[in-house]
Amino acid sequence: MNIKEKTMKNVLNAPFLKETAKTASNMYRLGWDERNGGNISRLLDEEEYKDYIDVTNVIREIPLGFDANSLKGRVFIVTGTGKYFKNVEDDPETNLGIIRIKEDGKVAQLLWGYKDGGRFTSEFPAHMMSHMARLSENPKNRIVMHTHPTHLLAMNYVHELDEKKLTHTLWQMSTECIVVFPDGVGVLPWMLCGTNEIGVATAEKMKEFRVVVWALHGVYGAGEIIDEAKLPMKFFAYTPCYRKEAGSYRAEERGMIRGHQFNKVEMVQYAHPEHSKEAFEELVGKACSLMEKLGLHFRLSKL
Repeated sequence: MNIKEKTMKNVLNAPFLKETAKTASNMYRLGWDERNGGNISRLLDEEEYKDYIDVTNVIREIPLGFDANSLKGRVFIVTGTGKYFKNVEDDPETNLGIIRIKEDGKVAQLLWGYKDGGRFTSEFPAHMMSHMARLSENPKNRIVMHTHPTHLLAMNYVHELDEKKLTHTLWQMSTECIVVFPDGVGVLPWMLCGTNEIGVATAEKMKEFRVVVWALHGVYGAGEIIDEAKLPMKFFAYTPCYRKEAGSYRAEERGMIRGHQFNKVEMVQYAHPEHSKEAFEELVGKACSLMEKLGLHFRLSKL
């Protein structure tokens, strides 16, 4: 009896791939991952990839150089080594790879991507070891991201790199931080990146913290969803606005429609739904604080 081969959907249309690519583009836009800095790994559930990837079709095998036995059979999408985040969305098949950890836990089987002959990021040991550590604490963990947030990195050069002191300062600077990472921030002293040693050290910290700072380098973040690993994201804009002029002054005059121009500062915050109330309260608090510091009279209205 002939069994028809299952027709796989185009992996370029897979939601998990699109989200990973868009995240890489946004991190580049924010200036956190210039050139080939930064990397993302995402553990995929079978329901996510089964219609897009045939796990029996192995393109090639890549030695891991460490033991990932507890991840055997698991499938990940991972950014490639030496790749630029700005290119991921335009050419995902070159800059991303989908790999499966072989049953021996020592080899990665390439199922898709790295079409130029490349391989996973040089930080792969730290990623996989962090996944193992976070999964032991939270079986729902799926994301590990390494990035270089500009302001946090600058703090590394002026702030004492002590876990308790750095955590306390961050909590004081941004009140929602105590909600986003109530367990604080782990800190590793400077170590050579891309090695198993820093991978082991990061994984050990990940057992206690979801955010780990690599001194004078960047930060590792983990979460259940890709947004959780990089949220909250905060923006402000200085915007010229136009509205129809109120009142009847000179209404009898003919001519162009009169408009009122003004400029305003807008604050926007993207946060996890569970933290939306805290994010809103922070935005209102900052607006009120600004008015008070400027000595301006204002009224807070509830709509």
